[in-house]
Amino acid sequence: MVGPVRTEIRATFLCPSLLEIPVPTQRSKFLAINARLQIPLSELTFSFSRSSGPGGQNVNKVNTQVMLRFDVRASPSLTNTQKSLLLSKLRTRIDSLGRLRVISSRHRTQAANRNAATERFCELLAAALVRKKHRIKTKTSKAAKARRLRDKSRRADLKRDRGRPSMDD
Repeated sequence: MVGPVRTEIRATFLCPSLLEIPVPTQRSKFLAINARLQIPLSELTFSFSRSSGPGGQNVNKVNTQVMLRFDVRASPSLTNTQKSLLLSKLRTRIDSLGRLRVISSRHRTQAANRNAATERFCELLAAALVRKKHRIKTKTSKAAKARRLRDKSRRADLKRDRGRPSMDD
């Protein structure tokens, strides 16, 4: 039995969020992740193999599954802070060599899977680079504490009054 056939090519397509249909002759050679970050397409590597997804007999003959790889550690486009954020937040998708992998086999065609993988890559990076807002601790006001204790004692009095009357009353 012959294993999956893999071929490697360099990326020459735009992020689907910028353009719906990728065109290889486009001037822009960057993926816009957010307002401050653009990644050159030369840093992305695509590999193709046979997919187990939809496609009928086509699945057995054509390499439609797409694996996008991006070397986070070696990327000159990212700052050290961005690299550490990505390495920590996407650690389940990054291998021991520091490469981020995105796989797509959802569609029947290689081009559609390439677009899906690129779009997912953009989404992952954009979401991982968002910093959490720092929570500012607040203190409960004295009035709120007094109100809580007053309501608590009223509730206790109400429950105590439901019981049997004592001999003292």
